[in-house]
Amino acid sequence: MAKRGGFPGGMPGNMNNLMKQAQKMQKQMEENQKALEEKEFTAAAGGGAVEVTVSGKREITGVKLKEEVVDPDDIEMLEDLIVAAANEALRKVDEESGAMMSKLTGGLGGLGGGFPF
Repeated sequence: MAKRGGFPGGMPGNMNNLMKQAQKMQKQMEENQKALEEKEFTAAAGGGAVEVTVSGKREITGVKLKEEVVDPDDIEMLEDLIVAAANEALRKVDEESGAMMSKLTGGLGGLGGGFPF
C-alpha cells in the first residue's frame, strides 16, 4: 500500500500544507514590504544641522539644512554631513526591513535553514 502525502522517496511532509505556508509567508512578505515603503526614516548629522528623510523605498524625500551649516568656504563639510545623514537614514530602512523579515521567518535561521535539502 502506498503512503499518502509526503514526497517521493519517503521524505516526510504534506505538500499541500507546505504550499499553503509558503503562500501565507509570501502574502505576509508583500504586506510587510508595502508597509515599509509607506514609512519614512529621518536621520540627522552635525548635531542636527543636517537632516535627511528617506522613504521605505530607499528614496531621499527631504533634506533640511540649518542656516549656520551653509558656509561657502567649507562646502566639503556640508557635503560630508549630508552623506552621513543620508547613510544613517538608509541604515534605518535596512534595520526595519531586517526586523520585519526576522519576525516573519521566526526561527528558520536564514535561507534554507532547518530544511533537509
